[in-house]
Amino acid sequence: MDYIAVLLLLSFVWTCIHLLKLCPIGRKPSTASIPPGPRPFPIIGNILQLGDKPHQSLTNLSKTYGPVMSLKLGSISTIVISSPETAKEVLHRNDQAFSGREVLDAVKAHNHHESSVIWGPASAYWRKARKLCTMEMFSVQRLNASQGLRRNIVQELLDHVEECCSRGCAVDINGAVFTASLNLLSNTVFSTNLAHHGSTFSQEFKDIVWGVMEEAGKPNFADYFPALRLIDPQGIQRNMKVHFGKLIDIFNGIINQRIQSKASSASNDVLDALLNLTKENNQEWSCSDTIHLLVDLFLAGTDTTSDTIEWAMAELLHNPETMVKAQRELQEVLGKDGIIQESDISKLPYLQAIVKETFRLHPPAPLLVPHKAETDVEICGFTVPKNSQVLINAWAIGRDPSTWWNPNAFLPERFLGRDIDVKGRDFELIPFGAGRRICLGLPLAHRMVHLILASLLHSYAWKLGDGMKPEDMDMNEKLGFTLQKAQPLRAIPIEV
Repeated sequence: MDYIAVLLLLSFVWTCIHLLKLCPIGRKPSTASIPPGPRPFPIIGNILQLGDKPHQSLTNLSKTYGPVMSLKLGSISTIVISSPETAKEVLHRNDQAFSGREVLDAVKAHNHHESSVIWGPASAYWRKARKLCTMEMFSVQRLNASQGLRRNIVQELLDHVEECCSRGCAVDINGAVFTASLNLLSNTVFSTNLAHHGSTFSQEFKDIVWGVMEEAGKPNFADYFPALRLIDPQGIQRNMKVHFGKLIDIFNGIINQRIQSKASSASNDVLDALLNLTKENNQEWSCSDTIHLLVDLFLAGTDTTSDTIEWAMAELLHNPETMVKAQRELQEVLGKDGIIQESDISKLPYLQAIVKETFRLHPPAPLLVPHKAETDVEICGFTVPKNSQVLINAWAIGRDPSTWWNPNAFLPERFLGRDIDVKGRDFELIPFGAGRRICLGLPLAHRMVHLILASLLHSYAWKLGDGMKPEDMDMNEKLGFTLQKAQPLRAIPIEV
């Protein structure tokens, strides 16, 4: 049964249910104060208007109904935010009121949401988990101390590219960077590589991660009609249980191996810190909490980095004059044979502009992670009702013509001489979100994206295979929960 047929069936069933209700339950806010939006269909609301690329559909709708827009998705009231000014209202001025999460039914598999830093409520547990991650992984001191580790991981990536270069074959950019990102995290947390370039495990792990992103990004009847959660009509949570189960098995195996070898080794890494915390007080922090934190870290820290690098390389190959400018800057700063260090990034304004422009056009999670209103809140003269789902359309904000000149063009020059960054202070550019729910791994992701991209550009020239011209490239998007390139990028490295 296809999507439309199921919706029509649900409309009929839901209408019958509501006809049996003799009186409304609970107080509804005055419709006069709710933000404008497209007229919803009975029962199903505006679900059909989302399409297969909701970030684009919502952007188009906001051009008619404004940057604070109201939708009805089944029984779920949804407010869509589509401008820098309104995003600032939500994520800065009313940060606490919007600190809740609208939890997707998909991520409730294995009760993941109960221990998730990403999806859990802003509770005492959530604050403890974030503090732990910051202290052990993402503080400036920790990141500075682990620069050598990242340099080694990038060198392994370059060795793989060199092997492809010597054979004259193309590099799967996303796959290669995914392996580097996976090994970076596994070395940080477990003090070992989990995969090798071209290994079956790397591809299997990548398939699991994309499976999670794909299921989490699907329109889900169980989210729109909560009464259907027990049925799971599309099997999304069942599929998610399989993907989460595979990750949990991987991390359980690593933890058990560490516990067994603990007497003969002392890694003093993040896993040791987590195990020690469990040992000290397993009522406040359990082994299950550790596993679900690892699921969050590896889901958020691998796919998003590889997608961003792939988009950056694709845009540079699509705009070869921009790639030439970037490589010229690298050679001027580093010399022909210089080795890139993280301290060099501050001397590369054009490279930084390329990364910002990539985040502007291709935010990793175009609708961010859904927020939830904890109380009735007034935004720009409209009332956002308590318990509403709030979507921040970072994709629309990055292409807002009132903010960006020629918004659909890849023009890194727009950032030169402008004091704007992606760290949640400038609401014109918020690929990682902002406020108290800003992406936890931003400091590490920021360093890795710049280091990997600079290394790929400085060490090699790049060309498209099969005689393809830049103007013939497929630059279409594929959306799960994150934004991937529909046609994977394969590029041929050339020794410089």
